[in-house]
Amino acid sequence: MKKLIIVAAIIIGANFTFGQSLPKGSLFGLHMITINLNAKVTSDEFKTFFVNKVIPEYEKNWTGLKGYLVKSVRGEYSNKFAIVWLFESEAARDKYFNKDGTMNDLEKSAMERVKPIEEELKKYGTYTIKYMDDWVVQ
Repeated sequence: MKKLIIVAAIIIGANFTFGQSLPKGSLFGLHMITINLNAKVTSDEFKTFFVNKVIPEYEKNWTGLKGYLVKSVRGEYSNKFAIVWLFESEAARDKYFNKDGTMNDLEKSAMERVKPIEEELKKYGTYTIKYMDDWVVQ
């Protein structure tokens, strides 16, 4: 019985230690993507490059940005991909845009810096984005 209690305590502790959450006030943008693969390129190859190369390049060029490639498993968007971009706050995201929502110089500069990785991605295929709004965690 004592061993069972110790194991249960370790499992519960591990869950709290490695748990992730969306902090209150953080902003996430959901962007649906449509992928057009090049001939002889698999979806897994595109996905691997996108997750291991494209997203880290974006994270490097936007302060406080974290990105995730997600795939729907059921419903209207079943087997479709999306990108979730996460900022610590709406203000952190807003520093890249003018009051009217257009890109400012900081955003334009970051976009220029990711052009090389976007060009490299073209050997796998192309993608288009449908913006699905930004959401603030309540």
